[in-house]
Amino acid sequence: MGREVLGGAPANNNAQVLCRRAVGHLPLLLASAALLATAPRLSAAFPAPASRLLANGLLRELAALGVSAPAVAVACWAAAVAAWAYAVSRPRPVYLVDLSGYVAGEAHEASRAKTIAHFGRCGRFSDESMAFQKRMLERSGLGERTHFPASLIAVPVDMCLRTAREESHAVIFGVVEDVLRRAGVAAADVGVLIFNSSLLSTTPSFTSLIANRYGMRHDVVSHNLSGMGCSAGIIAIDLAKRLLQVHPDTYALVVSTENITLNAYMGNNRPMLVTNTLFRVGGAAILLSNRAADRARAKYQLIHTVRTHRGAHDQSFGCVTQEEDGAGRVGVSLSKELMLVAGEALRTNITTLGPLVLPMSEQLRFLATVVLNRVFRANVRAYLPDFKLAFDHFCIHAGGRGVLDELERSLKLSAWHMEPSRMTLCRFGNTSSSSLWYELAYSEAKGRIRKGDRVWQIAFGSGFKCNSAVWKALRTVDGGEEGNPWTPELDVLPIHVPKVSPIDETTYTFPDGATYKVSVAG
Repeated sequence: MGREVLGGAPANNNAQVLCRRAVGHLPLLLASAALLATAPRLSAAFPAPASRLLANGLLRELAALGVSAPAVAVACWAAAVAAWAYAVSRPRPVYLVDLSGYVAGEAHEASRAKTIAHFGRCGRFSDESMAFQKRMLERSGLGERTHFPASLIAVPVDMCLRTAREESHAVIFGVVEDVLRRAGVAAADVGVLIFNSSLLSTTPSFTSLIANRYGMRHDVVSHNLSGMGCSAGIIAIDLAKRLLQVHPDTYALVVSTENITLNAYMGNNRPMLVTNTLFRVGGAAILLSNRAADRARAKYQLIHTVRTHRGAHDQSFGCVTQEEDGAGRVGVSLSKELMLVAGEALRTNITTLGPLVLPMSEQLRFLATVVLNRVFRANVRAYLPDFKLAFDHFCIHAGGRGVLDELERSLKLSAWHMEPSRMTLCRFGNTSSSSLWYELAYSEAKGRIRKGDRVWQIAFGSGFKCNSAVWKALRTVDGGEEGNPWTPELDVLPIHVPKVSPIDETTYTFPDGATYKVSVAG
């Protein structure tokens, strides 16, 4: 990534932006046309001499321009129809009323020493694989209180569909009930329901599970997304936004999570072992609304969503895959080209997003370097726009320390901007599509969100995809509010996370008194 992140802006993107700006001036044009359309009626509001002077003056001016009275009438009717069409087709605002992040109980907490000890005792890994996982975890950026499902910290491990459902049910019911309670909204008032979990898709679907448990109405519009990776949360938001354009005066409930139980890898293929050291239990529920009455209490308004899908490129398509190893064990394999692919996807995404959000000064500077390089063949380094001029807060998917380090360098962000993402990775691990919401909740808990602030959420996912969402804060969010997953720990955050943090797995003792030590030879 780095300074080549932005690349050149495609011409069709600039054309789309110009069209949007032209449409933005449409109300002024229509108002002018409406004034002409209502000119004959103004005679009733003015004394006869004044009304005649006004009408005659308008007609004389139009006649001097060669415009006949019938043409004026046709133009006025056309303007009225255009004004009506604009009013009914104008995008409905989408508001974020509230959100909820899942925090598992203390029984699910797993220190890094406990994680390595349980991996070792399950007996599925070679000494080399255990040593590799320990090294990865020491450099991962994860802390001592991430969460595993009970199935993976049991002795022996209990990976089956029953325990996978138990994990997902706990997360789903926890966040759904919390967000509905906090928002004061009944489940029967939800008109759109979207659920995403990339690696577990059951029958009946999870949307059916939610509708059944909470007695949702029979006409609820539901979508169950799977296989779309860590960026599926923004995809779900974008889908909800589109559905809220055609279903008026309703709520949309979006639930994002990932299942860990059936997707822990119990083999010895190194590219598939990395996920064991990063992914942890988590989930979030987001309540959206297009009801005008909810604007006063909503936290944010959705401004933009930009989705980038590079699946047409073989390298992008194959860099994150669920597959079997040589022994038939299923896991998710991460290729060595992952960072390169992510950089390409990010460059494409922000090339589209930039013209929508950056101030004109930044766009002109970037355009100048493009013209110098492409037209005058000058060897000028491409200008990297300063996205801090467009956004106040950054929520970057906590996929791992390497991803965060590279994004911090490429976008020239400060430690303060990266703090929500780094603390999310440390406290909760990589919770897949829900990590963005833990990051936003962190900014809220710290009292950082002020009315008018803009938030940029960036997510990456298999396929390969890079998706962005831009939110505008409609009010100042009080820090440390009840129900925020970060509130109990505000006094100790942020904490320093070293580049390498050694693990002594022997400090963890199993209930039977046993300990585990990774082989040095590995």
